[in-house]
Amino acid sequence: MPDLTTPDPTPRTVTGPLPAATAAAVRDLATAAAAHDGVPPLSEQPLLWLTGGGPDVVHLLVSDPGAGALAGYAQVDLRDPARATAEVVVAPAARRRGTGTALLAAALGAARDRGGDAVDVWAHGDVAPARALAAARGLPVVRELWQMALDPLTAPDPGAAPLPDGVTVRAFEPGRDEDAWVAVNARAFAQHPEQGRLTRADLEARKAEPWFDPAGFLLAEEAGALLGFGWTKVAEPGEGEIYALGVDPAAQGRRLGPALTARMLAHLAARGVPRVVLYTEGDNAPAVRVYRAAGFDRSALDMVYRLS
Repeated sequence: MPDLTTPDPTPRTVTGPLPAATAAAVRDLATAAAAHDGVPPLSEQPLLWLTGGGPDVVHLLVSDPGAGALAGYAQVDLRDPARATAEVVVAPAARRRGTGTALLAAALGAARDRGGDAVDVWAHGDVAPARALAAARGLPVVRELWQMALDPLTAPDPGAAPLPDGVTVRAFEPGRDEDAWVAVNARAFAQHPEQGRLTRADLEARKAEPWFDPAGFLLAEEAGALLGFGWTKVAEPGEGEIYALGVDPAAQGRRLGPALTARMLAHLAARGVPRVVLYTEGDNAPAVRVYRAAGFDRSALDMVYRLS
């Protein structure tokens, strides 16, 4: 969230996919902000929704006529207006002019138009301007997302985290496993406001990304039934990611989390990446224990503030 204090004209509102040129302008804005702040202002889902969002995705755009570019952008996820979320970015040269304030007000207005009464706003990197803005407006912290890192990566001993009897692990097969994965993911992350709501279309969008590799998307099965999954990602040179780790609630307590984590790390080590990161909720104590046991330490922090 940018640190801005003065009023600004109402942002332009677009619902659904953006035109290609507008989406490119948003990406350019995000790139400039990341270079200035040292942390990307928009996460993966908002970037995918620039051109792939449906009627419940609202884009808010503020132009800078003098620069011929965007001064600010916000995206509001209104799939569930009672749990609306937003991500905001303001051009470094356009800060402290009220652009961020206008975007936040418009995001809250968009939620209210759909019957909501609050918006959870992401502040990636827990940067000082976001903390100052939140403090000035009395916005409470409602979530902490931890980035954890394992650096350097060493291949784990496969015998240290054995699979339960009767359970096997294989790679995801496109065209075969999509529906089963969506169902298990929804159950595993039923309380998660983003991951648990992923649809078949969201999965297809990720499969279309250049980084998608089914060999690093591991499925744990028993008698043909999907119990859990461990999904890896290598999108940046020299860095791998444990992208998602989920276990069906009916299979929890069988140590599938550590077993899948070990196999994901072994896969990433075979890919030759020296460092692995992951993201997890700060209050998810079981997940934090699994990752700490695998050697991960907290390396960065994203905050969510509630605007109401």
